[in-house]
Amino acid sequence: MDTSGFFFQAFVYLGAAVVSVPLARRLGLGSVLGYLLAGVAIGPFGLHLVGQEGQDVMHFAEFGVVMMLFLVGLELEPSLLWRMRGPVVGLGGAQLAVTSGAVAALGLAFGLPWQQAVALGLVLAMSSTAIALQTLTEKGLMKGDAGQKSFAVLLFQDIAVIPMLALFPLLATAAPRGAAGGHGPSALDSLPGWAHGGVVLGAVAAVVIAGRFLVRPAMRAIARSGMREMFTAAALLLVIAVTLLMTAVGLSPALGTFLAGVVLATSEYRHELESDIEPFKGLLLGLFFIAVGASIDFGLMGKAPGTFLSLLAGVMTLKAVVLLGLARAFRARTDQGLVFAAALCQVGEFAFVLFSFAEQSGVLPPELAGTMVAVTALSMAASPVVLALNERLLLPRVGTRPSPARDADTMHEEAPVIIAGYGRFGQIAGRFLRANGIGATVLDVDSDQVDVLRRFGQKVYYGDACRLDLLRAAGAAKAKVLVVAVDEPEKVLEIARTAKKHFPHLRIVARARGRTEAYELFDHGVLDVYRETFDTSLRLGMDVASMLGLHPHRALRAARTFRRQDEAVLREMASIRHDQEQFVRTARERIRALEEILKADADGGRASEDHAWDSEPLRQAVLAHPQARAPGDGGGQ
Repeated sequence: MDTSGFFFQAFVYLGAAVVSVPLARRLGLGSVLGYLLAGVAIGPFGLHLVGQEGQDVMHFAEFGVVMMLFLVGLELEPSLLWRMRGPVVGLGGAQLAVTSGAVAALGLAFGLPWQQAVALGLVLAMSSTAIALQTLTEKGLMKGDAGQKSFAVLLFQDIAVIPMLALFPLLATAAPRGAAGGHGPSALDSLPGWAHGGVVLGAVAAVVIAGRFLVRPAMRAIARSGMREMFTAAALLLVIAVTLLMTAVGLSPALGTFLAGVVLATSEYRHELESDIEPFKGLLLGLFFIAVGASIDFGLMGKAPGTFLSLLAGVMTLKAVVLLGLARAFRARTDQGLVFAAALCQVGEFAFVLFSFAEQSGVLPPELAGTMVAVTALSMAASPVVLALNERLLLPRVGTRPSPARDADTMHEEAPVIIAGYGRFGQIAGRFLRANGIGATVLDVDSDQVDVLRRFGQKVYYGDACRLDLLRAAGAAKAKVLVVAVDEPEKVLEIARTAKKHFPHLRIVARARGRTEAYELFDHGVLDVYRETFDTSLRLGMDVASMLGLHPHRALRAARTFRRQDEAVLREMASIRHDQEQFVRTARERIRALEEILKADADGGRASEDHAWDSEPLRQAVLAHPQARAPGDGGGQ
């Protein structure tokens, strides 16, 4: 078999990804580390299924980073980007300046020429856009403060690649070795500086103008043809065209396609472009990470493992310390600062291009450049592990700990109800009780949320309901009902256990995300369990049935029957859920039984349909209180 053929290589790369990525995600390590491990496994120091052709794959796979920046640009409207100019320039500029300065100082301390020290500092200050954004998106952290700060820093770094490429030839300490790949010198280098700058500005202006006045009409014409494959081809053509234009003028293709994405962010075809580009982006990014893993030179590292591990630990620790300090300086909470530092402490994919260009330009000697390329690859491989360790070890102990600067509030009132957790779920219950003249003492552990609610005139106390002393101070000894409405299932169980043990007279009403959490609450003696999406889903199903012609009376009867039967089955299944075979068998029997009950109820209730049931207030009242006896309903519980 020809192991160097295209189809065999495609089989190897795809097979490695299909095996390793699901395994890595199952272990909680994320898809990025899965791709990197796949590359190590099939590379020259693993199964040796790929060799030097991995470098060619790397150049091709870097296009995945370009596509990712295009999609990121599509998510940002120009107005939003303008509002972010402060974090981009301030935080991004500070990160690059402080990190590169610290690395350069260390390089000088170890005897490197100042030119090499400056070049090392600039390159090692870069972080991986692909790994950071992919990992933060997978974990749902992009909308948070850490995600926004990370994006601002990464965007500034992508912009900074341009002046770095212009600066490196000025730092040369040896004769240039030839043209570099990637974003190296272009045909415009022979032009005077003012002419080169004019061409660059003209290329950027061309991208903006074409995006506004040419691409949209073209997309409109293609959409009218009704041929989906042509729209996909046009989307790919757009990205490739911008890449070629940016490369021709010596700019970063990723920056150019990001700009094109921002220009098209307000286009009516934005979502169509996203859906067409997304599969290609994901595949090429995966290929990029596999190629990175395969390119790690373990032979070189084997000669001096201590040196490489020291360099790896030193670079990542230094970057993490700088990032954490900047996060504190820019008023990020501790937990957000830890996520921010862990997400960006690796060295970025542009380092492969920059180190190659620095070597070709005579700035760095080949031995030093090769060593730092290996450190870069190792840092990218270690990045998901660092994020996982941060999430599992540091955040629970440091980041999410209530701020020591704020003690729990002092409470001097007693009410029949205590509500633990006043977010989107608990607020509805609290407002309803308050509107009906029932007092409630409210506790919430989010200090920002407490401050916001107090500005709206609501009486909310800051404190963790898991603490026995705070429950006692909130009046648990005399209260009648404890409503546990916090988000985290583990916290719900902890609060319920504490209350059941020390205040057995309290009736505990607990929130559960679904059946699994409800089963655990039943195990701990909590019988009043409310699944947070159950009532809304049941109401939706009832409304859809009415839209499709089912009489409102019958739809309401069916919803009430379904709810009563499902609650009974939920309690029955809780005791047998650990016996998988019996659980599945019983579940199938109960589903069939419920369908038969609903069919029989519907057949028996047709003659008693009453148009008075069309009343929306009555319908909502009965659905909210299933114990109530309805007109024409043959039974209660």
